[in-house]
Amino acid sequence: MNRKAVLGLGLAAVLVTASFTAACDKADSSSADGTAAPLIGVDYPRSDTDFWNSYIKYVPESAKELGIELKTTNSQNDIATLISNVQTFQSQGVKAVVMAPQDTAAIAPTLQQLATKKIPVVTIDTRPDTGNVYMVVRADNRAYGTKACQFLGTKLGGKGKVVMLEGGLDSINGRDRTEAFNECMKKDYPGITVYGEATDWKGDVAATKLQTRFTSDPDIKGIYMESSFALSGTLQILKQRGLQVPPTDPKHVFVVSNDGIPEELKDIQGGLIDATVSQPADLFAKYGLYYAKAALDGKTFKAGPTDHGSVIIQVREGVLEDQLAAPLVTLDGATIGGQPTVKFDDKTLWGNNA
Repeated sequence: MNRKAVLGLGLAAVLVTASFTAACDKADSSSADGTAAPLIGVDYPRSDTDFWNSYIKYVPESAKELGIELKTTNSQNDIATLISNVQTFQSQGVKAVVMAPQDTAAIAPTLQQLATKKIPVVTIDTRPDTGNVYMVVRADNRAYGTKACQFLGTKLGGKGKVVMLEGGLDSINGRDRTEAFNECMKKDYPGITVYGEATDWKGDVAATKLQTRFTSDPDIKGIYMESSFALSGTLQILKQRGLQVPPTDPKHVFVVSNDGIPEELKDIQGGLIDATVSQPADLFAKYGLYYAKAALDGKTFKAGPTDHGSVIIQVREGVLEDQLAAPLVTLDGATIGGQPTVKFDDKTLWGNNA
C-alpha cells in the first residue's frame, strides 16, 4: 500500500474512533510541589515483542515517579492507527505526546499538526525523517550494526557467510542498523558474504526467509537479528537443523541479536545465541516522559554530555537526540573485535532486573 493510501486510512480512522480503546493510567493527581500533574499522551508502538511489552510496563512506573498523569494508546505498528490515536489525544486535552513511530517518514504531517497546536513531541527509539520534535530518545542504532558486524567478523575470522534479518527499512532504525552492518562488513571483512533479508520487523517473515536461505545455502555461519522479534523462529530453525551446538563445534552458527530482553540473556548463558546489544527499555520509558515534562516546564537542552551517562547530539536544525548507552553483551564480557562488552549477568542490564 502506498503512503498516500496509508495516510488516507489514518484520516478515515479518525472518524471511526471505536477502532481502538484508549487507556488512562493515572499517576498521582498532583506533582510533588502540589501543582496539577501534567497530562501526557503516550502511544505504545506495538505489544507483540518482549522488548516493547517491557517498555509498556516501565511507562506507568516512570510516570508515577515523575508525577505525570497518562493517557495511553497502542498503534500496533500501524501508521494509520497512530495518526488516529494522536487525534484522540488532542481531544482528551493532552499537553505533550510521546510516541515511537515505526514509519518514520509518514509521521511528518502529524508532527506538523501537533507543532501548530503547540503540543511538544518526544519520540522514543525512532527519529522522524523530517519535521521537528522536542527530543529524540534512542541509542546509536548505527553502532548496533557496527558492533554486530565486528563480533561476527571476528568470530568467523573474516570468512564465511552470514544472514542479516533486517528490520523495516521504512524505519530509521532498520536503515541505520542495516547500512552500518553492510558498511562495516565491506570495509573490515570483505571475505564475508552478507545475505540481507527484509522482514518488516515480523517474526514469521524472518523465520520463513531464514529457512529458505538455509535451504539454498546450508553453509551459513552467522546470523544478525536486528531485533529480538526474530529470536524464537531463528532458534527453532537452528534446532531443527542440528546446529544448536557449542561455539567450539565447527557446525556452530554465531548469532547476534538486538534488544537485551531477559530471554536473550538466558540464551547467551545457555549457549543458544552468542551476543546481543542491550537496548534500554527502562530508560526509554523514563527519559521519554522526563523530556515531555521538561518541554512543558519550558526547559531547553543543547548538544553535549548529560547527567545520566548519555550524549545529546544535534541531528539537524530543530532536532536533538539523547543517545542512551546500549552495550554489547556476551557470555564472558571480554573485548572482541575492538568492542568492549558486558557480561550477560551484569546487574546494570535492564534485562536482569525486568
